[in-house]
Amino acid sequence: MKLGYFTDPECLLHNMGEGHPEQSARLVAIDSELDRLGLKSDLYEGRVRPVLIDEIKRVHSGKLIDKLMRLDQKTKNNQTVPIDPDTFLCAQSLQSIFLSAGAGCSAVDLIMKNQLTRAFCATRPPGHHAERDHSMGFCFFNNIAIATQHAIKTYQINRVAIVDFDVHHGNGTVDIFKDYSKVLICSSFQHPFYPNRHTEQDASNLAFVPLDAGTDSNVFRRQVEKIIFPSIDKFKPEIIMISAGFDAHKNDPLGNINLNEDDFRWITKNLIQLARSHCNSRIISMLEGGYDLSSLARSVGVHLEELTNG
Repeated sequence: MKLGYFTDPECLLHNMGEGHPEQSARLVAIDSELDRLGLKSDLYEGRVRPVLIDEIKRVHSGKLIDKLMRLDQKTKNNQTVPIDPDTFLCAQSLQSIFLSAGAGCSAVDLIMKNQLTRAFCATRPPGHHAERDHSMGFCFFNNIAIATQHAIKTYQINRVAIVDFDVHHGNGTVDIFKDYSKVLICSSFQHPFYPNRHTEQDASNLAFVPLDAGTDSNVFRRQVEKIIFPSIDKFKPEIIMISAGFDAHKNDPLGNINLNEDDFRWITKNLIQLARSHCNSRIISMLEGGYDLSSLARSVGVHLEELTNG
């Protein structure tokens, strides 16, 4: 069965300003790498639908939704509106935001109907910093949390494991699902580091791997093998969701962890094996960070090679 690949050209329209690291060139670089690797023939290009308001409300407050809609009105004169010091709305942002949040739900639908086994969502903006009441850190809605609740509420899934290997901690995902027994959150992240929120491991459904700046491949792999893989094995998920951030790569300008493409291949292989053991190989991976275009493209390339062939 082919790997589901969910993307949409309208995700290129979101523009937070010249020189901003979260830029449309990220998706262009990934697309070029898939061409170079000859992977596109192995992909099933799924249709991305915009997220529904009711799906957003499962994880975000009406207050946040209303705020974004209100600020969107201020962009109509081609004005860029700040959400926080690093996060901005432009006139086309809302289209990208709704599609990026809807991609995971689109993937869930096909996987739960047994039309796909695994999927990757190449969309932007990312989502894992978006908390229940707050957009922040380049993120507006929490894409992976929305997809997770879609699986739980629509398809009666009772155990979802979310694995986040972005260099930045997925504070928003923790804010939304902390103490929620149906969701296990596994997060490796540089610490102390942005966003410096929700890093305390004081709930039974959290498995954290905080990493010192300068951490290398060996330390990363040992800690993930010690904490994350056993937690997933014990939890026995019915589906694995991946917050796939590639900014822990040694060449990324926004992090200080020294991973390389082989590390992303390694963790992908191991997650595939866990998915085979517990959830009929079901995996949905969603793009988060990664801001050096070359290393991002190469890292996504090896990630998709494993999801396709592993």
